[in-house]
Amino acid sequence: MATPTKAIFFRHLFPSKRENWERFGWYKKMREESPIHYDGQSGAWDLFLFDDVEWLLKEASLFSSERPTLEGDVRSLLSLDPPKHTQLRAIVNKAFTPRELELWRPRIQTLVTKLLDDLQGKDTVDIIRDFAYPLPVIVIADILGVPYEDMDTFKEWSDILVEGPKSMTAEAVESLLAEKLAKQKEMYAYFDEIIAQKRKNPQEDLISVIISAEVDGAKLADNEIRAFCKLLLAAGNETTTNLIGNGIYCLLEDRSIFERVSKEPDLIPGAIEETLRFRSPVQAINRFARQDIELRGHSIKKGQEVVGWIGSANRDETHFPHADTFDPARQQSKHLAFGKGIHFCLGAPLARLEAALAMPELISRFPGMRLPENLQLEPIVSGFVYGLKSLPVKV
Repeated sequence: MATPTKAIFFRHLFPSKRENWERFGWYKKMREESPIHYDGQSGAWDLFLFDDVEWLLKEASLFSSERPTLEGDVRSLLSLDPPKHTQLRAIVNKAFTPRELELWRPRIQTLVTKLLDDLQGKDTVDIIRDFAYPLPVIVIADILGVPYEDMDTFKEWSDILVEGPKSMTAEAVESLLAEKLAKQKEMYAYFDEIIAQKRKNPQEDLISVIISAEVDGAKLADNEIRAFCKLLLAAGNETTTNLIGNGIYCLLEDRSIFERVSKEPDLIPGAIEETLRFRSPVQAINRFARQDIELRGHSIKKGQEVVGWIGSANRDETHFPHADTFDPARQQSKHLAFGKGIHFCLGAPLARLEAALAMPELISRFPGMRLPENLQLEPIVSGFVYGLKSLPVKV
């Protein structure tokens, strides 16, 4: 079995649930004491300052995105460098243009309304399980052209693909790798069947578009199409779910902010961007040095892994005054939540659109929403994906 990168997928930094969720004190300590840090256990460099993380993400000529994969896997857009990355991204971009996304607006609004209608009359609502999880899964299933009745299976797959180990013992890591591989095989078998159906009967969906597309005069192989499907299903699910869930948590953590946004709905777009900065759905991303590189007196060797801690960069006080304060009226918020450069998140406009339609209606439907007393947070166990498995609120 090929061993995927250890630095963010398999490095267990946060031993408790609370530390996993409130990791920002550690980021601050590292920015102040060791902003460029070599981790001898994982053999990776960590970057914590905004300028350094932005530089890492932008400099595709210095840093490669081609990371190790699971056995039998094919690199997706996230793990490809130009020119292959450029060619494949051009195909998928067609589904995420502003014009295409506007066509999805009525469908997404209908879904938001339907999901919230189903919650009327309840005393307690789980924002994640009842709303923030099904909404993006149904949307991305529609875009791909797969049955959203299978969404519980999709969620199971995407959860395990982003999960980190419960401990850093060799047994725990190997067990998780085996589970990831098994779930990936299930997913690929599922998409093989879907791809075969689309070849016989193309529809107006993204999988059909990808099947018919050509790169340098050649059609994409089935394993390349599967890699697209895996990426879009997992990324389209996790990022938006965590954006909405983290956003509601940010508003309710200090309920005066929720009340302010309720009275001033023009602040909602700012609250969404502030959520992306303050509790970024993706906390870290990795690259590999293409050559020996000097950075602020540190020598990064060719081939070494470099992790950019987005969650730390977005709390860098030199770029965000009062960075540890959630401010929906913040004026300057050029955060790195969706990355930077050629790998800027393809689904960022879709995630923003879903949040922009979901948040106002959530707030207006449940004006008395509040966190329950003695809430036991259940964060996702992952070094790089950041969100909650559930978020029960009193409504």
